[in-house]
Parts: sequence; C-alpha cells; structure tokens
Amino acid sequence: MVIKMPQTSKKKSNFKKFGNTKVTSITGRIIIIFTISILVACFTSNYINLALNRTEQIKMMKELLVNDLKELYDFSNSQYDIYEYANESPAAFRSSMKAIETRAIRQFKKKKSVTLGIQIKDLRRATIILQASKIPKRHYFTDRNALQKIVDQTRHGISDGTLSFMFNGEEYYGVYKWIPKWDAFLIRAEELNEFYQDSWLIFRDISIFIALITLICTVIGIYFIRHITRFIGIITDSIMTMVQSQQMDLISLEGATNDNITFLGMAFNSLSSSINNLLTVFRRFVNKDVANQAYQEKIVLLKGEQKELTILFSDIKSFTTMTETLGTDIIDILNLHYQRAIRVIFQNDGIIGSIIGDAVLAVFGIQIEEGRKPVNKSYQAVLAGYEIQKVARMLRDEMQLRYEEIVRVKGKLTEEEEQIYHAVLVEVGVGIDGGSVFYGNIGSYERMTNTVIGDNVNAASRLEGLTRFYKVPVICSQYIKEDIEKNQPEHDFYFLEIDTVQVKGKTVGQKIYWPIPQTGINDALKQNLERFDQARTLYYQGAWQEAYQLFQQTNLPVREEFMKRTGSGQAPENWRGIWNLETK
Repeated sequence: MVIKMPQTSKKKSNFKKFGNTKVTSITGRIIIIFTISILVACFTSNYINLALNRTEQIKMMKELLVNDLKELYDFSNSQYDIYEYANESPAAFRSSMKAIETRAIRQFKKKKSVTLGIQIKDLRRATIILQASKIPKRHYFTDRNALQKIVDQTRHGISDGTLSFMFNGEEYYGVYKWIPKWDAFLIRAEELNEFYQDSWLIFRDISIFIALITLICTVIGIYFIRHITRFIGIITDSIMTMVQSQQMDLISLEGATNDNITFLGMAFNSLSSSINNLLTVFRRFVNKDVANQAYQEKIVLLKGEQKELTILFSDIKSFTTMTETLGTDIIDILNLHYQRAIRVIFQNDGIIGSIIGDAVLAVFGIQIEEGRKPVNKSYQAVLAGYEIQKVARMLRDEMQLRYEEIVRVKGKLTEEEEQIYHAVLVEVGVGIDGGSVFYGNIGSYERMTNTVIGDNVNAASRLEGLTRFYKVPVICSQYIKEDIEKNQPEHDFYFLEIDTVQVKGKTVGQKIYWPIPQTGINDALKQNLERFDQARTLYYQGAWQEAYQLFQQTNLPVREEFMKRTGSGQAPENWRGIWNLETK
C-alpha cells in the first residue's frame, strides 16, 4: 500500500550518512559556495587595493628617505671638515660619527629605522663605521647580495640608488649614497614590516568589517535559500527513508510552490506509484530475499549456494477425489486455504519455495525479519506446521457451520451436495526435514525460478506422505529434533519417536518423530506416550506379540499402523527394527 509521508519538523543538518556514503545538502552547498564567493571577492579586492597602495607607499618612502639621506650627506661632509680640522685624530673621528648618528636619529619616526655608514673592503662583509638606530649595534654588514649590488653599481659609475637588504634578521628597504670624504657608503633605510604595519591594520579592520557584513548577509541568505529550497530536503529525506525501508512511498508536497523542485517531486510521486505497483506484483511471484536482491543489486543472477535450511512440505489429502468432485471450483478452495497457510509461514520467517497444485514447499532459515529476535529455523517450521493444521481446521469448521445452516434452511442435502461438502473439508499433512541444501536461482536469463534442491527436500515430501500411514498431523526427522533441542532449549514440544523407516531408494533407516505441543499433554496422554515407547521398544526388538498387546492398550492414532504390522505376532526373518516402505 502506498502511504503519504507526513512532514516532520526535525533539526536539519548539512551532512547525513547513508551507509558509508556522506550525503551533503544542496542547500548547504549553495550557502557555503555563496558565502565563500563573497568573502573571496571582498578579500581579493581589499588585498589588490592594499598591494596598489603599497606601490604608492614605496614611492613616498623612497622620496622621504632620499630627502633624509641628502640632509645627512651634507651634514656628514661638514663633520668631515671638523674631523680634518682636528688633524683626523681618533677622538675627532668618534665625535664626528656620534654627531652624525645623533642627527640621523632625529629623522626617525619608527622604532626600527636605521642609518648606516659602511666601508667595503671585503665582499663577504663590510665594516660599520656608524649606526644610528634604536636596535643593538652591529660591527659588520653581512648581506652579500646587497654588498655585491653596491659594488657593481659603483663599477658602472653609479654612486647612489635603492637597496633591499637583511639586517639584524629583518628585511629593510632604503637608499644609499657614496661619501668620498669618508670613503664610505651612507645608507638610510626602514624595516618593511614596521613600515607596512599601518596598512596591515587598515587591511585587518576592513577585513573584519567585510566578515561582519558577509555574516549578516549569509544569515539572511540562509533563511531565504532554506525557505526556497526546503522541499529539496523533504524529497531527499523521503527518498533515503524509502531506500532503507525498500518501500516506495509518496512524498508530501503540501504547501509547495509551482517551481521546478515541486515538479521534480511530482514526477517522482508518479514514478513511485508505478514502481510500487510493479513491486507489489513482483513480490507476489518471488520470495522476499529475491525481491530485495533485485532491488539492491539491480540484477538477479543465476546462482546459488549451499545453506543449512529447514524444509516444510504440506499436502492436501484426498486431493484427487476433491478435484473430481469440485472440478474448476477446486481453485477457490485452494486459494482460500493458501491465503491463510502462506500467511502463517511468513509470520514464522519462512518463504515459499514452490506451490505445486495441492502442495506447498516452505523454506526456513533464509532470512530474519528486522527488529525480531532470531528464532531457531526448525522450531519456526514446526510452529508453522501446526498453524497450517490450525487454519485447515478453521476452514473445516467454517464449512461445517455453512453445512448446518444449509441443512437448517433447506433440510436434507442431496447425495451430490453431500459429496461436495465432504470434498471441501480440507485436511493436510505436514512433513519437515532439514540440512545442507542448494538454495538459489536456476533456469535461464529469459526465464528463471528461485528454488531449493537437495535430498532433504525430497525427504520432507516423504515425511508428509507418512502422515497418512501414521495418522498424525506433523512428522519430522531426527535432524529437526536435534536442531530444536540444541538451539532452542526453551521449546515446548515433546518429540515422540514413531518409527525407523527406510524409504525406496535409500539404504539406511531414518528415525521419524511426532512433535507434540507440551500444552496438549495431560496425564492420560502422558501414560499413552510412555506405553507407546515401551511397545515400540518391543517392536524394535522383534517381540511383536508383546508389542501388539501394548499397542492395543495405547490410545494414540499412530497405534493402528503398528497393530496391522504386529498382528501376526511374528517379526519378519532378519528383522533389524527398520520398516521398509515401498513408495517414495
């Protein structure tokens, strides 16, 4: 049935997990891409503006440094005259250098500004004869690239210019000029990071402002985008729920606007209805595990595998007589019976292996319905066997009530009507066996069927046939008994060993059991069961005369077959306790 899924208000997340795959929300992607685009555009334009401004700052800085350098150049020449007038004494040299440094410091506006006087005797390092700065003094200038540039420019007759260099572990930009009198180069420079600090602060403030505006726009954008695309999330959540439940449903589009998203949802609903109808028909013809395989793998292959399964075979007794009496109306009786019998098989986690006229083959152990506690497959098969007997009995009771009603209204029935009445009284037998069997798909890719193949399948059919001989509703094998006792310790069945039989085509005997519900065992039945066990033991031992007497005292339906066998009082020659059946 197609169910309309209601809208639920849940906390939305941009990331969801489906299996091992992370599913991202398209709404989240739009918002993230939109936000990143705004930020990139704003920050890029801001950075380009900063870079262009820095070019102008460099020009302005160069002009200021040149002015400072000219002033110091003139002052240095004046100090050389004083130094020369003092006979170039060491004290006069130090006094002149100190005066130049003092004059240079007055020009500084930043903490890391520097004025250097260097004499180049070796390209590896130059001697610093003066250093005007607020940073620790150095004795040597060691930036070889800068020294090489100064020397190269001097060789080409260029005695001044701009210079980038490393000093005190930091990058500087400045101007230099050759002072012939002092045989030295005078350098005026500024540390770049300090020089750019103001522009960086402006860039930071603008960036914060951009981020705040973007955040506000993003919040507003999120609201409108989520509202516009809200049905994308509803459609996605609905489809993910359908995939997990493997049930096609309709998506609720109540309140949706007439846009392409709504059209997408409507198109899906139309497709969902068609697929749901096809799946419903498909699942009526194949088992649930095959339908799941087709749904998940998108293909059903011709393959199978050996599995440990339990097989239940149920057959309608006297079906030939029923068919002769009812004709084509037998289909109505079969459908009425199978409608109920198949339901109880499904309720016990069984699947239908095949339906052949009056017989149904059920398989247990293939799958366990989600959310249900695992139950032993053989135990489920025995439960299903008795429930099949129950629904058959209910059908007979319904027919009995209709019969009584017709008799009450019409009076005596005709002979033909009596035959019809007895024909619709459905009685079934159930045989159960298990073990390793082949389960899978056989046939061709044009036409295939899902089936189960193995000796245990045939054995279940033979056990069902034995219910007619022993007149019990359900017969199972020793495998079923041991599987239940081992893996379902809290079972409520008493397994009565009926006989050891050897069917046609087999070389060994097989013990067969009647699983009796414990709830139906009273003191009288318990005594009969004990008496039957004693009689069966004597029967196995060949003491048929004593066994016959005990069978006579046993009030069980199974005794009739044994009384026929032991009525002579003499066991066959070479008796091994195994009864040979001539039919398969």
